Amino acid sequence: MSNAASSRIQHEGLRRRLMSAEEAAALIPAGAHVGMSGFTGAGYPKAVPQALAARIARAHEQGQAFRIGLWTGASTALELDGALAKVNAVELRMPYQSDPTGRARINAGEMEYTDIHLSHVAQYVWFGFFGKLDVAVIEVAGILPDGRLIPSTSIGNNKTWLDQADKIILEVNGRMPEGLAGMHDIYYGTQLPPQRVPIPMTRPEQRIGEPYLHCDPGKVIAVVETAQGDRNSKFAGPDAVSNAIAGHIIEFLQQEVKRGRLTPELLPLQSGVGNIANAVLAGLNAGPFERLQAYTEVLQDGMLDMLASGKLASASATALSLSPAAWERFEREIDFFRERIVLRPQEISNHPEIIRRLGLIAMNAMIEVDIYGNVNSTHVMGSSIMNGIGGSGDFARNAYLSIFMTPSTAKDGRISCIVPMASHVDHTEHDVQIVVTEQGLADLRGLSPKERARLLIERCAHPDYRPLLLDYFGRACRDAPGKHTPHLLDEALSWHSRYLRQGRMLP
Repeated sequence: MSNAASSRIQHEGLRRRLMSAEEAAALIPAGAHVGMSGFTGAGYPKAVPQALAARIARAHEQGQAFRIGLWTGASTALELDGALAKVNAVELRMPYQSDPTGRARINAGEMEYTDIHLSHVAQYVWFGFFGKLDVAVIEVAGILPDGRLIPSTSIGNNKTWLDQADKIILEVNGRMPEGLAGMHDIYYGTQLPPQRVPIPMTRPEQRIGEPYLHCDPGKVIAVVETAQGDRNSKFAGPDAVSNAIAGHIIEFLQQEVKRGRLTPELLPLQSGVGNIANAVLAGLNAGPFERLQAYTEVLQDGMLDMLASGKLASASATALSLSPAAWERFEREIDFFRERIVLRPQEISNHPEIIRRLGLIAMNAMIEVDIYGNVNSTHVMGSSIMNGIGGSGDFARNAYLSIFMTPSTAKDGRISCIVPMASHVDHTEHDVQIVVTEQGLADLRGLSPKERARLLIERCAHPDYRPLLLDYFGRACRDAPGKHTPHLLDEALSWHSRYLRQGRMLP
């Protein structure tokens, strides 16, 4: 028995349910719907998924059919998604993934995948849309004497999994800092229609719930001790392209302040994950704006830096996603950060009602955008999933400002990220206000489709592709049967087809 974790199991009844990860994994039946904790590589169970993967691999070697349905908050890590995907253990994955092995199985047709707006997941489970949740496997930082749980580094859908699952397995991770206690805000006031009432939040830093998760001890079938850190992947540093994109966004925000459409404190920030997002946050940290706030899904390195500098007064999220160096800083200064960070369930962090009320500035990445402003954020060449829509749709449709970012080209220039027609649409032109590449920024607000096309091509397309886009658009305006959103349907996706045939979009 590990002293680090055992000292955190203060409920006597649950302490008696301590067992190994292998013993706990043996309690998960074939065909079960299993809800696991984890959101963007934080707060996911480490031991039970690996033991379950080993058990399923042995069953497959003996010719036995054994797969599960896997539900999480968002993406996890190699110890969970990677381990289970490697042994073909997952029948259906939802609502978001980023594991390379899992992605390969999905695109090969070997694993079913349901890609869902992250704000929808908890309520759809409560509605019964996905069937019964059989087992929940949740990482926590500790168990209180009355059975309440100290959440780990993400909350995601944990509240719903604990409420809805027939059986619960808890991983108590002694590696998680004890200073996490008090950083979380779990809201238990959501109701099913028609009994719903407004969520009582009017400020990003406001606490409306309680710091612990409720758990029925009678449903807990196993408690497993672990002592392992999160994924904590290192992010690529800002490059010239991401710095240029950041520069365009900061200049745009300055202009919005000058025009009186934003105050010098801006509005609460939502930022996706990655090197472009971190470059934007680094630019804001060095920029002219003060006393900023964040209301987002994931708190990453750039926001931690802004909190430390004082540029960011507070940050609300559902998970941490930090590099190893940033995690060391977070642990070292956790008392400082606990006063400024609130971690919430994703049904609150991504809730359209709150996003609309607070008036967020949403900044998200994309794979491609077409000349009329339709954004593809999930599929490569129309049919191969990359990761998923995540929370980008929750924020884009309801934010005060909806900004999408991408380099103008990919694959060393062989792919244009500005195309005649998007090969898959996640965010329609109605939800896309601002498009930014390293070439420039296109403000699409209030423009007609043809006006958007001219501006997107002029401001955002790479010079190698701009003449081709202008040629397509000109011929579409002349020859398309409808002139509102002109398209030549026999060649609108020809760029993608050419890439699949020849390895490049350029003729």
